[in-house]
Amino acid sequence: MNDTSTRPLRLGTRRSKLAMAQSGQVAEAVRQLTGRPVELVEITTYGDVSRESLAQIGGTGVFVSALRDALLAGEIDFAVHSLKDLPTAQPDELALAAIPPREDPRDVLIARDGLTFQELAAQPTVARIGTGSPRRMAQLNAWARDLGLEIETVPIRGNIDTRIGFVTSGELDAVVLAAAGLARIGRSDEVTQFLETDAVLPAPGQGALAIECATTNAPLAATLAELDDPYTRAAVTAERSLLAALEAGCSAPVGALADLLADGQVVTEMRLRGVVGTTDGKTLVQLSTTGPVPSSSEEAVAMGRELAAAMLDKGAAGLMGERAL
Repeated sequence: MNDTSTRPLRLGTRRSKLAMAQSGQVAEAVRQLTGRPVELVEITTYGDVSRESLAQIGGTGVFVSALRDALLAGEIDFAVHSLKDLPTAQPDELALAAIPPREDPRDVLIARDGLTFQELAAQPTVARIGTGSPRRMAQLNAWARDLGLEIETVPIRGNIDTRIGFVTSGELDAVVLAAAGLARIGRSDEVTQFLETDAVLPAPGQGALAIECATTNAPLAATLAELDDPYTRAAVTAERSLLAALEAGCSAPVGALADLLADGQVVTEMRLRGVVGTTDGKTLVQLSTTGPVPSSSEEAVAMGRELAAAMLDKGAAGLMGERAL
């Protein structure tokens, strides 16, 4: 690896507690892999400083562009992102070198008094549940409606501490967060309910990390590739292909999850589920498809596109607000 092999590798990360935790875990794995020190370089992104809703400031990409700029400028050697924050189009100059094994992709409820969603929805007063995600709002409202009940979804922003604080202060009855984020900062014990994917499908790529480096740095890309999990990559590639084909950023209420179906110890098939809905939950288009585990990126992309086409046929396009022509 020439004479730079003793220089610390610079890992670019957002400054949030969660980003630092997940980047720290990747840094340790890269240290063990390469025998080289890895230093974290903290980078503030527009998504971290803006107080506007994600939908207003451009959805995906707002947490990513500053890290990518630093990569392209040579200020850092590689970056760690939450995969669900990455725009679906991958720039040619940057390699998605590794997608490590995925954490639990589900959403979770953190509610007052340890209540479940069903118990909250059944309370005499309408439960106020906080989330910044139109995807979660659509599915939570639809779930309550299926139970013959009503909830109020309240838009919130902020880090994990801020969001949980809305519940402990009594301002909200519950908040919905990603299981993976809480696991990575060691706070899963605060979860009052893991939301089953039959009720709430996660964001495409939720629970997975993306490790990115410059395409020109082939030796580093090859090293980082050892952290890649092919099953996770196949699953999230299909999910993100579905999202891209629906022409939706993360501000659109799109949920997707690819499950690997096993026969005993052998993974035999992959099931891809998708949902698009109006935030009030009155209209949802939900479909799934099952096929052989994709053996290439192209096959995973095709699976996502096929399901998206079927969802568009069922009226998904009209549920996503203005579509770019």
